[in-house]
Amino acid sequence: MSSIGLDVDRDALFAIEQLNKAYARCLDDDRLEDWPDFFLEDGRYLIQSRENRDAGLYGYILYFENRAMMRDRVTSLRVANYYNLHTDRHLIANVDIVGVTDGVYDARANYAVIQTDAEGRSELFSAGEYVDRIVFVEGAPKFAERLVLLDTSNIVGLLAVPL
Repeated sequence: MSSIGLDVDRDALFAIEQLNKAYARCLDDDRLEDWPDFFLEDGRYLIQSRENRDAGLYGYILYFENRAMMRDRVTSLRVANYYNLHTDRHLIANVDIVGVTDGVYDARANYAVIQTDAEGRSELFSAGEYVDRIVFVEGAPKFAERLVLLDTSNIVGLLAVPL
């Protein structure tokens, strides 16, 4: 299933687009405590460089295998970690359903995160692709897995908050 030339579940595609918009808004508004709620209880969140993936390497920059791990990360960011004060702006485009099997939607989207520091300087922080597995729970889409596939492993600053 693809939105190019084939039948598309337009309702599912619209819901997945809305999920991505809400996800971006949550992170951009610094509502990190709400971030794990976009995932199933056993949902996975992974960040990997495209270079590692293409080489068949399974090293991840971040790897959370459930919401509890995500909540722990948010708590550490709020309480224990020190990182550069900044504002993020997520740009998500080209959301597409690339397959569906047994109610699990495989979706992809391009992303870019622009970061603005405390002095008001903005720069591209990260760009890449979201590779998602999404299921609908009571009519609402949730991430069973979100792989953030970085176009480069060279991130200018500290990767503290989710992408």
